[in-house]
Amino acid sequence: MGQKLKITGWVAAGAVAGALTTVSLQTMARGALAPLPLEELQQLAAVFGMIKSDYVEPVDEKKLISDAISGMVSGLDPHSQYFDKKSFKEFREGTSGRFVGVGIEISQEDGLVKVVSPIEGSPAFRAGLKPGDLITKIDDTAVKGLTLNEAVKRMRGEAGTKVLLTIFRKDESRTFPVTITREEIRTQSVRGKVIEPGYAWIRLSQFQERTVDDFARKIEEIYKQDPNLKGLVLDLRNDPGGLLDAAVAVSAAFLPQGATVVTTDGQLAESKQVYKAIPADYQRRSGSDPLRNLPAGLKTVPLVVLVNEGSASASEIVAGALQDHKRATVMGSQTFGKGSVQTVRPLGPDTGLKITTARYYTPSGTSIQARGIVPNVLVDDTAEGSPFAVLRMREADLEKHLSSGQGPEKKDPELEKQRDEARKRLEEETKKSPQARITPEFGTDKDFPLMQALNKLKGQPVVASKTQVIVENKEEKKEN
Repeated sequence: MGQKLKITGWVAAGAVAGALTTVSLQTMARGALAPLPLEELQQLAAVFGMIKSDYVEPVDEKKLISDAISGMVSGLDPHSQYFDKKSFKEFREGTSGRFVGVGIEISQEDGLVKVVSPIEGSPAFRAGLKPGDLITKIDDTAVKGLTLNEAVKRMRGEAGTKVLLTIFRKDESRTFPVTITREEIRTQSVRGKVIEPGYAWIRLSQFQERTVDDFARKIEEIYKQDPNLKGLVLDLRNDPGGLLDAAVAVSAAFLPQGATVVTTDGQLAESKQVYKAIPADYQRRSGSDPLRNLPAGLKTVPLVVLVNEGSASASEIVAGALQDHKRATVMGSQTFGKGSVQTVRPLGPDTGLKITTARYYTPSGTSIQARGIVPNVLVDDTAEGSPFAVLRMREADLEKHLSSGQGPEKKDPELEKQRDEARKRLEEETKKSPQARITPEFGTDKDFPLMQALNKLKGQPVVASKTQVIVENKEEKKEN
């Protein structure tokens, strides 16, 4: 990313709960620091000594220090984190789009792990796993009771090792074992197709190292198939974020040369940046512009951006930039609101510190943090509405979340009342059969928000939301 990356190293953007977080790796020396609080440090040393000598059983010194660092960092905000050797490795895998495992996209259903899709060419794909398969056991461990992250960790491992999955296939009413050999997986973050003559859909599930190249290739494929596109849907639903330069590049594909994409602001000089739609701000390596061969029509084709509560950080940057420049109509539901920058600084060869160093702002100067992007057109998940949308967690619901920096926060009592009502409805909904609660797959003709996006592009009536509520600080809006 040109001069900016010379200053701040590797920059990424992302969300919460195991998704990618905004990152810049750097080893430059810090500036002058205030004097250390010696009395408090002496207390810390005293507690360390007491635990070593008085605790009921011996405690490993390295673990004590590691736990002390973790506690200190976790008290800041939900996205600051101390990386030990294992978590640092997992973090790097997440941003690269590579990991060692079986190669499946998964979700959770009735306490079991559901196969959403096997990654093409992966061990799971070759073993014959299908969308909708339920994993009931991983080796000798029952999946029921495990979190999704715990299940993922059990399926990952060293390349060449084997894992035994017990599969229940609903449509065949049978359970069977599958032994799969783990190998390095390269995830595919870009999907797309021509939905009907003149209209195409392209989905980004994450912003990774290969996303921009894959995005450019997919756009070229779409235009070769239909050179006269009348409209395009950019689908960022449930996209938790990823690399900042990828978000800048995707925005630049649609915006005029030099348009502001996002700005950052924090205490450090290098935290005060303006990222524009120019190659210097999105090229990660020396070489040619990855957007150089994109069709000229992409700059003007009518565009709808689909977002939801799972759209966070890098995807919010793209949606906010295209919305502020009036380049696209943003449709869906209010986004997550993860608008803070984290810098990852190595503490050694295998450990690091991820610390929040800045906030993101859209081109108009609006903070994304704890607010998110409010769509131009609110659209429900289904034709029946989104009765439980108000229950979905956002950045502002996280304990110790960073404020927007643009005014005080104030709880909305009306929102809390609506959440109570939604919880009661949810209790009734859970009594229905699992089949009745399955959400249609993105990109199909049963994908209600996508169908509304196509209606918008065609100039046809759009079914606006019947149930959604904007989660917005009224006092902040008044002051700003």
